[in-house]
Amino acid sequence: MGTQQITAPLCARPAVSGVIHINVRHTAGFTVIGNHLAQHRGLSLVAIGLAVHIQSLPAGAKIGVKRLAERFPESETRIAAALRELEAAGYLHRSRVRLADGRIVTRTVSYNQPGADAPTARTAQPRAARSTPEPASHEPAPPAPTPAPQPVAVLVPPPTTRPASPLPLPQPQVLTPELQRTAAALLADLRRHAPQLVLSEGDISALTPGIVTWLERDAHPDTIRHALTADLPVPLKHPAKLLRHRITALLPPPLPGTHELEATRPGVIVIPLQNCDRCDRAFRSRHPGHCRDCRTDLSAAA
Repeated sequence: MGTQQITAPLCARPAVSGVIHINVRHTAGFTVIGNHLAQHRGLSLVAIGLAVHIQSLPAGAKIGVKRLAERFPESETRIAAALRELEAAGYLHRSRVRLADGRIVTRTVSYNQPGADAPTARTAQPRAARSTPEPASHEPAPPAPTPAPQPVAVLVPPPTTRPASPLPLPQPQVLTPELQRTAAALLADLRRHAPQLVLSEGDISALTPGIVTWLERDAHPDTIRHALTADLPVPLKHPAKLLRHRITALLPPPLPGTHELEATRPGVIVIPLQNCDRCDRAFRSRHPGHCRDCRTDLSAAA
């Protein structure tokens, strides 16, 4: 007598919206990255990808801006901005170190988890050998091999550098009302060209003497604006401090006069030009007076 077979229908796979992960376990050639980096809300995609690339490199690899620009399609400006992002977030620490031969190099330390304490180095201890009974024969047992000493990893903390004291803001020779109004208007107008450069009235008043110094040195307002807004870091936390640094560090020298621009050869003495006191004609002489024609006329009249 047959028994009726009842087969339950297969459950349909529910529809899933969004990403579907197909993960294969890595056994070699992989790097562990924390979600605090992969899903960081304050870093750009370029900075996150650059941090993953740096953490996958072996110790001693070169990660200068030019070397990374040769490796990736991003420009040196964008890579430099991404490195500054990682420094601000604590994933990188760069410092200038003087070597024994006098050269100064950049030391870069990469942190896979900022803020966490570095693990202490441990020395592997060999297991105690089990006691075995002596063999029945009268031959002596071979000596047990001496375990090789295990290397001890020494973690070198990054060098601590003190922040350099800010340079004093340049002060103009004469702070005229016209130059003061022009400088204040230039600072207030920066947010039209770079929205992150929003300054308070107090910041504008404090930075105005530095801009007046630039104007005294015949710097065009477009030149000043470009120097203050080009290649801004991302994110920009302190606009007033950044502008103060650029106004001070990028201050151009005064324009040279015409006498400094005269080309002279070694051994050649340049005699200056003089204006004749009688006919106002230009002539070369070490001392002011009359030109040759006027001196001839004066001698003939005498």
